[in-house]
Amino acid sequence: MSNRTSGTIPPLSLNVAEKLSVAEKPDVVCFSHLRWDFVFQRPQHLLTRCARDRRVFFIEEPVFGNCSMRLDVRETDTGVHVVVPQLPDGLRSEIAITAVMKEMTRQLFVDHEIDEYVFWYYTPMAVKFTDHFNPIAAIYDCMDELSAFKGANSELPALEQRLFRGVDLVFTGGQSLYEAKCDQHASVHAFPSSIDASHFGKARNATTDPNDQASIPHPRLGFFGVIDERFDAELLDQVAAKRPDWNFVIIGPIVKIDPDSLPKHANIHYLGGKKYEELPDYLAGWDIALLLFARNESTRFISPTKTPEYLAAGKPVISTSIRDVVRPYGELKLVEIADTTGEFIRAAEKILSRADRSEWLKRVDAFLEHISWDKTWAQMSALIDSVVDRRRPARSASMPLNKVSSTRVNAAIST
Repeated sequence: MSNRTSGTIPPLSLNVAEKLSVAEKPDVVCFSHLRWDFVFQRPQHLLTRCARDRRVFFIEEPVFGNCSMRLDVRETDTGVHVVVPQLPDGLRSEIAITAVMKEMTRQLFVDHEIDEYVFWYYTPMAVKFTDHFNPIAAIYDCMDELSAFKGANSELPALEQRLFRGVDLVFTGGQSLYEAKCDQHASVHAFPSSIDASHFGKARNATTDPNDQASIPHPRLGFFGVIDERFDAELLDQVAAKRPDWNFVIIGPIVKIDPDSLPKHANIHYLGGKKYEELPDYLAGWDIALLLFARNESTRFISPTKTPEYLAAGKPVISTSIRDVVRPYGELKLVEIADTTGEFIRAAEKILSRADRSEWLKRVDAFLEHISWDKTWAQMSALIDSVVDRRRPARSASMPLNKVSSTRVNAAIST
């Protein structure tokens, strides 16, 4: 029988948790299409918590340049080891890259004495150089439909199917993504975007406006996030043109699109990327927070992390009709939904004219009380520990635990 769930997971029994003490927890080796220092989002929230009680190695995709072939490893202040393969420009053959990545991963295991380990995948592309390893558990945290993104590798759908066949658990970044994946694996679990409420709650009491925002007049309507093919530049252009008395603050890096394609109006202010620690100060100075997502294939399954972050900051939110925002935030009247210029302007006018938001804020806080990245990680960790606990007796019956992994790495080397 299938062991699928929509995200409501019973607490792990104490006997299992006790068996997996901190000293016994296997290392986690993560393979990601995202850079650790790019934007602080789902992988960073989860893996910094993971690193509190075990070693975490975050392996990024290769960086190509005029360099020698090497593996750069650094430990962040959160304890996560960020691993960046550096490859020469001339190495472009997929076969050669796969072979090099296999060897680099093997060497990482030797250099850092990675014995017992869990594989954590964000990108199916990593299957090409990792499927000869033998982790004690494997997880696919499917946070996006990567095959729908601009410039996606044509191999992604097939590699994802290989990944489904090889992992023990599949986590999804939202409910709509869960509904799309739940029939493809026996243990799929929905973990929608969560919140570090105490961090973004600082915006409710912040009094200092950042220098590059201080001179921008009110009302301010703000957005932070990656500005790419998912960003609804057309809607921003139309609303900004019709309401020159409103100012739009846009924060985030511009990737995969031409910056010159973005609308240019005197009331649109592109402030660039900001550190995660700085975001509450910017949010504090906004009158409305925006989820400006175009409705296309690349946004069909997204579950924006910024939805609860905006709400934790106490800011009214307007969003386009992204499914995982409409459900539950729109249906609960916590967020205004608007797709057209007229709908957007009416929603903003409604918010700006609302004198008392106390009842709305009470409902927001009541909703956010039930979600946090700490709770999400605790549930994920319980599922992983259950897999590890089931596997250990079978894997270590014939040898001491400290020898199991050495044998596994040696087997990988000889493959």
